[in-house]
Amino acid sequence: MLDKLTEKVSDALRFVAGKSAITEKNIDDAVDAIKMALLEADVNLRVVRRFVNSTVEEAKGEKVLRAVDPGQQFVKIVHDKLVSFLGGAKQDLQLKGPDTISVILMLGLQGSGKTTSSAKLALRLKKEGRRPLLAACDLVRPAAAEQLAVLGNQIGVPVYREEGASDSVKVYRNAALWAGRNLIDTLIVDTTGRLQIDEPMMAELSRLREAARPDELLLVADSMTGQSAVDIAKTFDEKIGLTGVILTKFDSDTRGGAALSLKTVTGKPLKFVGTGEKPEDFEPFHPDRAAGRILGMGDVVGLVEKAQEVIDQKEALELRRKMEKENFTLDDWLSQIRSVKKMGSLKSMLDMIPGMAGQVNEDDIDKAEMNQQEAILSSMTRRERANHLIIGPSRRGRIARGSGTSVAEVGRLLKRFEKMRTMMKKMAKMGKNPQGMQNMLGQMGARFGR
Repeated sequence: MLDKLTEKVSDALRFVAGKSAITEKNIDDAVDAIKMALLEADVNLRVVRRFVNSTVEEAKGEKVLRAVDPGQQFVKIVHDKLVSFLGGAKQDLQLKGPDTISVILMLGLQGSGKTTSSAKLALRLKKEGRRPLLAACDLVRPAAAEQLAVLGNQIGVPVYREEGASDSVKVYRNAALWAGRNLIDTLIVDTTGRLQIDEPMMAELSRLREAARPDELLLVADSMTGQSAVDIAKTFDEKIGLTGVILTKFDSDTRGGAALSLKTVTGKPLKFVGTGEKPEDFEPFHPDRAAGRILGMGDVVGLVEKAQEVIDQKEALELRRKMEKENFTLDDWLSQIRSVKKMGSLKSMLDMIPGMAGQVNEDDIDKAEMNQQEAILSSMTRRERANHLIIGPSRRGRIARGSGTSVAEVGRLLKRFEKMRTMMKKMAKMGKNPQGMQNMLGQMGARFGR
């Protein structure tokens, strides 16, 4: 995500960062390059002008030009400005306590990903300990209620819907009654959507807002539409009122114009982003982390959080013990491969590492190799994975046939495993007393095992 913007902004800062002395011309050149990068990223023109003017004004002051490390001081100014334009501090949902029902209205046009985002949000809140209910109040789009029911079943969240219903307000009220009887504390309402904004839709949404008196009104917009998403948000806010925005397809948006323009143009925060097709691919938006990634600084905290979602602490400690005693098995390797795949695309993880953003193309990552390794390991018996030394020629032939590979490829995997075990033992000895993030990153490094 934001690959093109990251590449161009990083290039612009490279000429200034680290310099022991910079001039006003250095600053003008860097800011001009950043300005062009922002315009190419489809950032709102008014937003770009404000960003440029405020950056130049602060960067040309005595604080920067006479600083001990002016290059780094300038980079900090750009970073802080980006954080401000992206919304400042992270904005959480404003929900009531668990003893009452909080209501979230999900708004948006057809095709924006509103129904899918409703389910993703429900799953995230469920993981946080809340008890959500999805209400199918989009009675315009064919099969919207059915889609929501399928998604709800997939994530284990109940869905309230009424066959043949024509009044969304009535459906909402019945859903709220059901929620009250079933100890629900969060009601997420998938509202009507149309191909474009029109008066009948806005009138229905206004009626629903008055009936629900929601705690949150979240607009779901497609980040790939750039400034159109910002314009839609502005219109919805004027007519209905918004508390925040969700941008979908954020993993595919290499430009980032909508994210950078939303807060300044609409005054409403970007609260969540959709980062993939799976229900788990849904993240809170952190302006400071996004700014860091745009500047090529990565997002190590986000990377660790992704790892923590799939790594069980007891399993991690057991893995460490096995590494130290060289008891790491092929069965453990298979488990690590599957854990890495749960974390999302390898490219998105690499982009979170400082200096790696935009440096690796999706085509450069051999996902087929990881799938092949999983196939070979899955074709082994548990006894073979527990003790790789028993895998002789006949067993290698059977494993190759079962995995659709060759005996030579099975042999290469076993040699790689031997090298990896040796490396892991050394890593474990070097990190006897790791601290927080270092420990987590060490565990993650072991998971790649390449």
